[in-house]
Amino acid sequence: MSRGVAVVTGGTAGLGRATVRELAARGWDVAVLARGEDGLAATVAEVEQAGRRALAVPTDVADREAVEQAADRVEAELGPIELWVNCAMVGVFGDFLTTEPADFERAVAVNFFGFVNGTRAALSRMTPRDRGHVIQVGSALAHRGIPLQAAYCGSKFGARGFTESVTAELLHDGSNVKLSTVDMPALNTIQFSWVKSQLPEHPQPVPPIYQPEVGATAIADVADRPRRRTWVGESTVGTILGDRFAGGFLDWFLARTGYSGQLAPDKHDPRMPDNVYTPAPGDHGARGVFSDKAHSWSPQTWAIRHRRAVYATAAGTLAAGVALVAGAAKRR
Repeated sequence: MSRGVAVVTGGTAGLGRATVRELAARGWDVAVLARGEDGLAATVAEVEQAGRRALAVPTDVADREAVEQAADRVEAELGPIELWVNCAMVGVFGDFLTTEPADFERAVAVNFFGFVNGTRAALSRMTPRDRGHVIQVGSALAHRGIPLQAAYCGSKFGARGFTESVTAELLHDGSNVKLSTVDMPALNTIQFSWVKSQLPEHPQPVPPIYQPEVGATAIADVADRPRRRTWVGESTVGTILGDRFAGGFLDWFLARTGYSGQLAPDKHDPRMPDNVYTPAPGDHGARGVFSDKAHSWSPQTWAIRHRRAVYATAAGTLAAGVALVAGAAKRR
């Protein structure tokens, strides 16, 4: 039995690819929206090997009409869309003033307006049926900007505000459609090999780094049990809370460490041509070149998955502590 039809944008590489695999393993039929034909073919083959239906739809998510046409095709060939995951992105690394304006605008078009276009396509089909779920792949950098990634950080901040506005509208209308955000830590994805970069060395995600499957598991868990906001990884929790309580310190700290922390002088792998305007040929899978530094597990994410057991254990520990204190008081 199928769980329903899921759409994943940017589903051919990195976190999107890992998410497609995880959803297919949990019984979803998956439509993949991305630009690269090689990656689309390979991703669809993996979904079919998992025993699920798949559909590849070549799509640039920055093109609103193309996204609408893709959604029409998905519903015509697979059926009603029950889950839509906005995950597509492109990256430009460098100081804001030395980044070409066209490159900056293109990154915002994909990373922000791609989410807007996907959300509109999904909700316009889901709300008349009064069911469905949209998951926005957010980031710790939607709460705290860092140097060299102004386009990405600005897009993620914008997507967060946009999502909060639409969430309030759905609640006002009494809609049963769900809208969730899953904020990610630094992930070992292929993006750091094909971002358009001004950096003198191979760019890297700011450590600690997690494997993309950690994020994909969290997304699939939220699809199973919708919740509006989920933070993935200890570093995401620390970044968000740190910015709330020590924003000035983080400004100073990132000014001192934010540049070197995004360089990987030990990586000498040849970088691919950037994919900002055109997709990189070939199939590149989910993981990038930082597996030697990446964590495959997060205790914080495990706790989210098993929150009932965690709460029960905490309640039991608290009750035992109260009983011990009460017993000691009686003996006195």
